[in-house]
Amino acid sequence: MTLLIKRSLVEQAVEQLRQRVASGAWAVGQRLPTEPELASELGISRNTVREAMRVLAFSGLVEVRQGDGSYLRSAVDPLQALQALSRCDLEQARETRHILEAEAIGLAALRRTDADLHALREALEHSGAHFHADLEQYIRCDLVFHQRLVDAAHNPALSELYRYFSGVVAATLHHNLSHAPRCQLVFDLHGQILDAIEQRDPDRAKALSRTLINES
Repeated sequence: MTLLIKRSLVEQAVEQLRQRVASGAWAVGQRLPTEPELASELGISRNTVREAMRVLAFSGLVEVRQGDGSYLRSAVDPLQALQALSRCDLEQARETRHILEAEAIGLAALRRTDADLHALREALEHSGAHFHADLEQYIRCDLVFHQRLVDAAHNPALSELYRYFSGVVAATLHHNLSHAPRCQLVFDLHGQILDAIEQRDPDRAKALSRTLINES
C-alpha cells in the first residue's frame, strides 16, 4: 500500500514539473531549482522530488549533472512525443512520411556526399539480401537505408525527427508486408531513389519517394 501511495505522489510531482516546463517557467539550458526548493514549492518531500527528477531525466527532459544540479534539456518531452507517434494510424503515418521523409530525400539529392552514396549503396545491398527472407531482418535493414537517406540531407533536426518516427515506419511496414506479398517492383524503387540522389535530381527523388511511401 505504501508503494502505491509513493508512486502516486511521484506521478503527481512529475505532472506538475512537466506543466511548469510546458508553461515556459524555465528556459532550455537553465539550472532548475534545488530539490529542497522544489519540495517546498510543491509541498512534497525531497525524496519524491528526487524520484520525479529521475523520471524526467530518463525521458530526456532534464539533465542531472552530478554535483552541479539539474538542467532543463528540452522544452518538449521526448517521451510524450513518442507516445503521440505511437497512437497515429496508418494514414497519419503515411502523411507524416510524405512531409518528413520525401522532403528530406529531396534535400539529400542536393546535399549528398560521396560518403553518403557509399553508405546508401551498402545499406541497400544488405536490405536487398533480406527482401525475400526473414521479415524482421528485412525491416531492420530497410530502416537503416531510409535513415541514411534522411541523414544525407545533412540536417540534424530532420535526422533526429526521423529517428523518433522510425518506430512508426517499422510498425507500418510490418503491418503492410504481413498482409500482402512482397513486390520486387516496389523494392526496386529504393534503387531508383538512390539513382536520383546520385544524379542530384531532387524532383525525381521526391516523386519516387512518394510513390514508394504510397506503395509500401
